[in-house]
Amino acid sequence: MYVFVCAGCGAELTVPLSRVPLPAHAHQRYGNGVQLPALMEPGTFAVEPDHWGPPWRPWDEAGPAEAAARGIHAPVHTLSDGARGAIVTAPGDIRGTRLTPDRCGGACCGLDGGDGPNLSCVACGLAVASRIDDCSLWQAVWLAPDAVRRVRVDGAAPPPLTWEELVAEGKRTPLFEPIVTWGASLGTGHYWSWSPRWEAAAGQALAHLLAASVGRPVTVADGLVADVFRRTLDALLPAGGPPRHAVLAGPGRPAPETDADIHIVPVHPRTGRIWTPPGPAAAPARPVPLPMGVWLSMSSPRPGPPVPATGGMPRDVLRDDPLPPRPHSLFRVDSGTFRHTVVRLPAARHPWLREILENRTRHRAAGLFQPSGTTPLRRPFRAPRRAGRPRGRGRPARRSS
Repeated sequence: MYVFVCAGCGAELTVPLSRVPLPAHAHQRYGNGVQLPALMEPGTFAVEPDHWGPPWRPWDEAGPAEAAARGIHAPVHTLSDGARGAIVTAPGDIRGTRLTPDRCGGACCGLDGGDGPNLSCVACGLAVASRIDDCSLWQAVWLAPDAVRRVRVDGAAPPPLTWEELVAEGKRTPLFEPIVTWGASLGTGHYWSWSPRWEAAAGQALAHLLAASVGRPVTVADGLVADVFRRTLDALLPAGGPPRHAVLAGPGRPAPETDADIHIVPVHPRTGRIWTPPGPAAAPARPVPLPMGVWLSMSSPRPGPPVPATGGMPRDVLRDDPLPPRPHSLFRVDSGTFRHTVVRLPAARHPWLREILENRTRHRAAGLFQPSGTTPLRRPFRAPRRAGRPRGRGRPARRSS
């Protein structure tokens, strides 16, 4: 367990935290006017291994040589000149900071950190972190790596669960969920949609699937894995040539087929390790990582059948409440997460994969990719009118993003 302290005066800035992998959706921008929850679970932190955050430089100024030295193998709009190793945690785990007024310009409905660190240490005034809570962004606090120090504290985090224990725990990520929005006539509203976490995880996995395909068609088995990946793989990869076979593999599942070229496997939610099959037999297959909660839902999507019972409702009995409405569109992978991942893979240097990147606009129009959020970076925040107050010709006010 660790506490982060101010590098200037040593004041504590967080509660005790344990380290976990950086979520696949860490840099996702989702929709417009959407209220996303906290990025990190309480009591955890993650580290961004790349340069991230302002200031930013355009690609034409940085050039491909500098980008390649940073592990970026295809053109991007901008390169970050921020320090490596930014630390992200939940806003509720931050202590001893205050907002810096001249760096809180915000973007649309809150703060996006575009002006640099907007939280300073209460004790000494050093700028130490960026609070992010704008619409369409995951709420988080990003600690500046050059302004804080990590200090070990007494007490130990519980040991990480084994793969078998994680399967038994069964902590799944729902495939679709209610999305909360601003803009309803009486405040907030919501609609049911595919989970943003699933779309980001699929964007990350699709990048690895394409890299593992080496430009050949990829087949996947029927079921949820086909619902998520088949349509996009068939559209992006050529139809000719011998196909490569991608299968779900992981703890609690039968040994994958011997002709499988690609294994879609879980990532441990605590250690970040990618599952590998026991023994040396299946070593040649390329692993494609999925967050554990998404992988569990994909490998066993349906719960057990209802159990008839009388009297009180046992814990394992399914209720007969109406099922939540399904989304009105086919599943689409998150475009921004896909691009963020694929440009960091050496395979992005190949012309066939570079062409996919350059044609993302056409692929989005075809419904293959979920567009990245459209929140402006520098739109000033305007406090909404109170609901019910007349505006114009007496119409009720509407909150907008």
